[in-house]
Amino acid sequence: MIPLPYCGSAPLPGELLTRFNLDPRVMVVLAALAGWQWWRGRGAEAGNAAARLALAGWVVAAAAFMSPLCALSVALFSARIAQHMVLVLIAAPLIAYGLPVQRLGRGWPVWASALVFFASLWFWHMPLPYEATFTSVTWYWCMHLCLFGSAIWLWRELLHPARRLVAVSLIAGALTSMQMGMLGAFIALASHPLYRWHLITTAPWGMTPLEDQQLGGALMWVPGIALFLWVAVRSVSRVWASLEGARLHE
Repeated sequence: MIPLPYCGSAPLPGELLTRFNLDPRVMVVLAALAGWQWWRGRGAEAGNAAARLALAGWVVAAAAFMSPLCALSVALFSARIAQHMVLVLIAAPLIAYGLPVQRLGRGWPVWASALVFFASLWFWHMPLPYEATFTSVTWYWCMHLCLFGSAIWLWRELLHPARRLVAVSLIAGALTSMQMGMLGAFIALASHPLYRWHLITTAPWGMTPLEDQQLGGALMWVPGIALFLWVAVRSVSRVWASLEGARLHE
């Protein structure tokens, strides 16, 4: 007998709004992490602002794990991708912004974080590891810890680069954007369904498995490129403003 996925059975459209995940263990862990980061970030005005952003990030993460999106991700591949993009592109950068800034100016953490995120993203969206997350709670949480944790680490490196590492951060961000877009395009443009789990779960939602897969690939393809491009522009703008300020004080 195949065990139920962590988020339960695939929901029907009429019951979705009743399918909240109220796992107390998730609530406690997320609340503890949010409280710890809030406590670490309180103090100066800038610190308070970063702590508020981090708190918002944990609220977004809680919504991704505990809202009906959790159950919908059992039925639709596109919903699982939407859950991942909420965690990776919204919650993770908000949380990372509130983490302590790395002052040593070393380049290896940037490349290491980008490599770990790359490996996590591709591994967990390959058919066999992806499908294993529906039959094992351990695999489900391994997937999310890898994706979410590596995304927080990567965003920390990209959002707070030392001045001499801006070029490194730009390149790492560009490569991350490219590999995410490449994976999304590969999934969206596939000529046949790649994930057997969703072969019988998409019909109640008015989509074929291939249409659902194409939507999921597009959700990964486009938003990731847009957000990483914004980070690149932000980094260049900050360096330019810093150089302009130094020139005015000469």
